[in-house]
Amino acid sequence: MSEERFGEFVLVRRHERGHVAELVLDRPKAMNAVSTEMARSVAGACAALGEDREVRVVVLSSSHERAFCVGADLKERNAFSDADLVRQRPVARAAYTGVLELPVPTIAAVHGFALGGGFELALSCDVIVADRTAVMGLPEVSVGVIPGGGGTQLLPRRVGAARAAELIFTARRVEAAEARELGLVDELVDEGRDREEALAVAARIAANSPVGLRAAKRALRLGHGLDLAAGLEVEDAAWRSVAFSGDRAEGVAAFNEKRKPEWPGE
Repeated sequence: MSEERFGEFVLVRRHERGHVAELVLDRPKAMNAVSTEMARSVAGACAALGEDREVRVVVLSSSHERAFCVGADLKERNAFSDADLVRQRPVARAAYTGVLELPVPTIAAVHGFALGGGFELALSCDVIVADRTAVMGLPEVSVGVIPGGGGTQLLPRRVGAARAAELIFTARRVEAAEARELGLVDELVDEGRDREEALAVAARIAANSPVGLRAAKRALRLGHGLDLAAGLEVEDAAWRSVAFSGDRAEGVAAFNEKRKPEWPGE
């Protein structure tokens, strides 16, 4: 396993011969509150991972034992002028869109508090694995703002418009069991096992074609919300992008030869 640091608060670990990258939120003294510096580092790490053709899956995790991420750094923002807030907005937004726009499958490993922007980082991932200590919510309206890291758009895509409205308008916190019941998380595991399970899922995903994975994610994301006919056109375009690839040829050959594929990644 290798490690690379992006600024002071973000660590990237490589697993599975570099095919699984773990993006670790590592600001434990502030329960991973997203400061301007941390947001910049998250965006930088995502840009590097998105360009790395060896990476097939990204796991988003936390180094803090009691929190995934408690959201925006409100202590920092308390000292902001209006002009400071305007200047910070694109930096903060780049962190959330950086995770959201990663071209490979992404898995959030959540324990403890995942609130506000912290929950939005998890929502930006394709799959959320949480342990039984997880507490989630979008409390922004309780401090005079709204979810600004994608929450108003990503949450209804997970749980439906009415449920998302109730959660956002009440600003309430949701504990792990209810979160699983509502569909806020995809897999609920025993306390302390969220990272382990997320990495296990990532390893299973990473065994598959890197070309296929990127194309499947592209089809899923671009097709969402379109009518069926338009969505099928998106799928067809993604299929055509892989149908004549080296990965497709290797996958078919490996199947017929009853062996594990050695993906060329092209």
